[in-house]
Amino acid sequence: MNQITRVKPDVKGFFDPRTSSIQYVVGDPATRACAIIDPVLDFDEKSGATGTVNADAILAYVAENDLTVAWILDTHPHADHFSAAHYLHEKTGAPTAIGERVVDVQRLWKGIYNLPSLPSDGSQWNCLFQHGDRFKVGSLNAHVLFSPGHTLASITYVIGDAAFVHDTLFMPDSGTARADFPGGSAKTLWASIQDILALPDETRVFTGHDYQPGGREPRWQSTVGDQKRLNPHLVGKSEAEFIALREARDRTLPMPKLILHALQVNVRGGRLPESEDNGRRYLKFPLDALPGAAWE
Repeated sequence: MNQITRVKPDVKGFFDPRTSSIQYVVGDPATRACAIIDPVLDFDEKSGATGTVNADAILAYVAENDLTVAWILDTHPHADHFSAAHYLHEKTGAPTAIGERVVDVQRLWKGIYNLPSLPSDGSQWNCLFQHGDRFKVGSLNAHVLFSPGHTLASITYVIGDAAFVHDTLFMPDSGTARADFPGGSAKTLWASIQDILALPDETRVFTGHDYQPGGREPRWQSTVGDQKRLNPHLVGKSEAEFIALREARDRTLPMPKLILHALQVNVRGGRLPESEDNGRRYLKFPLDALPGAAWE
């Protein structure tokens, strides 16, 4: 392994308590280049208000630390928050990227929302990554793992010694991510997790959510070794046992409260719907589009 590969990026996590999401700035200490991963655009479903508090905090951190944004990266189209990728692209000019299979998610939700004019070719992003693609964040080597199961398009970014896995693994005391969204699969999620666990044990693992079990403080960093030793969804489990556990748990989980709000924004790369003739923007809700979901 060469010296550049072993460089340890600086990782700053930003926890959003409204959505239990963690956003990241991943910096190269040698060049001051950075990538922003899974940024949140604020939204209040009760009032319909949008905001940029989270994204502006990231921009302030970038400025205070004299960083240059090289990439704005999403791991997948999120079901529980709006992506701030487009907003940050407008502010920084940095290219946006997501996994190439986002086109499958676009086609799926284009039908659910009945949006015939929605381009479903991934053109809302500057770059669509394939499995195994390599790129740079300054002098840091980075590569992409295709990590479906939670969604059809989920990917993991491995930057230096850090893996950004979002909705595959949670912290070891919280298990794994659900796999019951449209296009999800517990069997596929198991295979994706095995690919992540094949990384070196010392690889730092950064998750995209933390739901603070037992009321503890938010946490978002573990290692591959920690996950192998401590995650109850994985330790001693066969593939069949994991699938049974995951599917049984998913049957008890209500859908995220923002799923029908968020997907119509996130399949557009974080762009809000265009204003109508009265100057206002509107979200569109399909009724009874997610049959079988548990009710709260």
